[in-house]
Amino acid sequence: MAAGRAAVLLEAEDGEQAAALHAEVLRRKAAGEVPAGAEVVPAARTVLVDGLPDPAAFAAMAAGWQVPPLAAGQGDAVELPVRFDGPDLAEVAALWGMSREGVAAVVTGTVFRVAFCGFAPGFGYLTGLPAHLHVPRRATPRTSVPAGSLALAGPYAGVYPRSSPGGWQLLGTAEAALWDPAREPAALLAPGTAVRFTALP
Repeated sequence: MAAGRAAVLLEAEDGEQAAALHAEVLRRKAAGEVPAGAEVVPAARTVLVDGLPDPAAFAAMAAGWQVPPLAAGQGDAVELPVRFDGPDLAEVAALWGMSREGVAAVVTGTVFRVAFCGFAPGFGYLTGLPAHLHVPRRATPRTSVPAGSLALAGPYAGVYPRSSPGGWQLLGTAEAALWDPAREPAALLAPGTAVRFTALP
């Protein structure tokens, strides 16, 4: 835990703990225990709380928190329809020791959660797959990944909001606008959001 002039960086052991810590900060902010104007920014293993009038006092308070783990199905889920037609679907199926249909069943049967956002506007890093289903990044990244691609890499899943280079394993194509500047909010997914994928024919 580190404190700056107006900010505190809360550190977690892993992504799941960081997600639980982020939810706890938001809960306490809603309850008035954290200043309403504070900005809360989660990352892979940290949560930044900025805009604090007394960072040292907040750090001391946060050090005593007992943070419960997040329940898998906690909160309303955003549903993203996906067509499982990705070029790496067979490779992921082989890594998981199952059929392509089995991969689709695992993905659609998992409640994911947005741990944090980054890389591109609207891109959420989704957690939820058990450790034995984590897959490596591609040895050679693609120069262009189509917008809407549902992909896996390491402990994360994600949907590319726009075409860009990328080295994740591509499972299929999601039919959803992840980022729309004309929408409020522009990002469909925010940290803490639960996500379910549904299979398209």
